[in-house]
Amino acid sequence: MANILHRIKAYLYDNTLTKDNPNDFTARTVSERSLNVQQICQAAVSRGGADISASSMEHATELFLKEMAYQLCDGFSVNTGYFTASTTIRGVFDSPSETFNKDKHSIIFQFNQGEKLRAEIPNIEVNILGVAESSAVILQVSDVKSGSLNDLLTPGRNLKIVGSKIKVAGEDTSVGVYFVDITTQARTKVDSSDIVTNNPSEIIVVIPELAAGTYNLEVVTQYGGGTLLKDARTATLDKILTVV
Repeated sequence: MANILHRIKAYLYDNTLTKDNPNDFTARTVSERSLNVQQICQAAVSRGGADISASSMEHATELFLKEMAYQLCDGFSVNTGYFTASTTIRGVFDSPSETFNKDKHSIIFQFNQGEKLRAEIPNIEVNILGVAESSAVILQVSDVKSGSLNDLLTPGRNLKIVGSKIKVAGEDTSVGVYFVDITTQARTKVDSSDIVTNNPSEIIVVIPELAAGTYNLEVVTQYGGGTLLKDARTATLDKILTVV
């Protein structure tokens, strides 16, 4: 019998990704918060009893990650036991002689769980908290240019946003699709003419000319199903998106 060491909470949401069963749901974890390298190293000392200081561990981790990135950029694959990483080229080459074209092709880094991380899954207990309150929610985004899910943004190209009750609707001036710079908190609103598709379960937008950095995605809407809500509500993707 597994030794339960961890607990994850999750709510159920309408599954807008399947069409054959209108009554099924997907679970979405309740994220406590996002941890950076410094916070993990501090926890390794205070909770995990690491035999080196948090600052020394952080410094060594940053050195490791920097070197790992360097090796990935040279085409090497990485297997840490906890995750694997590799470099992938996306896009179609129309002939054997065609060369790489950054306007047509893209490079992405793919990460997948490794054996050591998978070995922890039996130690996790999942607590389903029930069906989430009927409100707007973003479930997944895909960058059409790179093909990445919940990860990369390609300015000037399309982003497909899948969710529930996310249709951009209402007269409130705040209504719209926003990219929020995590560092500066500057909000870039998608021009209404750049909203290509606007449905309750799917929005397609043209990504603004964003500077390199990390962003949160927000959809602000008064859409409530059959009627408009009095006040606008905000759906925020629980993943960080990156412009490289």
